[in-house]
Amino acid sequence: MHGTVDGFSYGLVTPVAAFIMACLGGALGLRCTARSLRAGRSFKAAWLALGATSIGSGIWTMHFIAMMGFSVHEVPFGYDRGITFASLAVAIVMVGIGVFIVGYRGATPMALVTGGTITGLGVATMHYLGMAGIRMNGEFQYNTVVVSVSVVIAVVAATTALWAAVSVRGFLASLAASLVMGVAVSGMHYTGMAALSVQLHSGAAGAPPPAGGESSAALLAPMLIGPIAFLVLAGVVVMFDPLVVMGKPDWEKRPPRAIPAPRHRPSFPEPTSWAASEPPREGSASPHDW
Repeated sequence: MHGTVDGFSYGLVTPVAAFIMACLGGALGLRCTARSLRAGRSFKAAWLALGATSIGSGIWTMHFIAMMGFSVHEVPFGYDRGITFASLAVAIVMVGIGVFIVGYRGATPMALVTGGTITGLGVATMHYLGMAGIRMNGEFQYNTVVVSVSVVIAVVAATTALWAAVSVRGFLASLAASLVMGVAVSGMHYTGMAALSVQLHSGAAGAPPPAGGESSAALLAPMLIGPIAFLVLAGVVVMFDPLVVMGKPDWEKRPPRAIPAPRHRPSFPEPTSWAASEPPREGSASPHDW
C-alpha cells in the first residue's frame, strides 16, 4: 500500500522560511570565504571554517524547516536524533573540504570542479541521510532518475557558489549570489522530495506513532535551535567586520599616486686650464719658459 505524501502541510510557510535560511547560510558562508582571501595565514583557516559551518548549518536548517511541512497521511512518524545530527556533521565536513580546497587553491578550474563536486555531494548526502533518519511503519522508495537530477543540481549549485565566493566582489553582488544559492539548494531539496514515494507495511494505517512520536514541527523545532543560534552569531561576526560587509577598504580601492620623476639638471664639463686642454705645439714656448 502506498502512502499519500504531502510536503506542504503548512502551505508556503515552510518553503519560504526554508529558502530564507538557505540564503542566510549561503550569504554568511560566501562572505566569510571571500574574507579569508584577504586574511593572513593565521586567520585564513578560521574564516574558511566559519564559512563552511555557516553554509552547512544553513543547508541543514533549510532541509529540516522544509521537513516540518512533510507528512504521510496514513501513518505517523518520528526522527532518529543520532542520524539527524549525523547529517548535520556530514554537511559541515564535506562543505568544509570543498571550501578549503577553493580557499587555498583559488578559482582554478580544477579546484572549482573538485571542491564543487565534494560540496555538492555533501549537500545531497545530508539530504538523503536526513531522510533515512525518519522512523515510520513503512519505507521510502526513490525514482533513480529524479534522484540523479537532484544530485546534479546540488553539484552545479555548489560549484557556482564556490566560484562566487572567490570571484564576486561587493555586497550587492554577494547578496545576489546567495539568492541564487538559496534557489538552487531549495530546488535540490524539493527535486529530491519529488523522487520520493512511501510503501506502507501491512497494517500500518492507523498504527500508533513510534516511540516519542510527535508532529514534525514539534519534534524538529528543538533540534533547530542550535544551528539557528550559530547562524545568528556568525551574522554578528560578519556585521562587525567591515571588510566582510563592504569589501576592500577605500584606501585599497584608490589607485596608487604617481610619483613624479626627478628633474635632471644639465651637466657641463668642468673647466680645464689651457695647458691641460691644449697640447703644446712643436717649436712653441712652454708656459714655464715665460
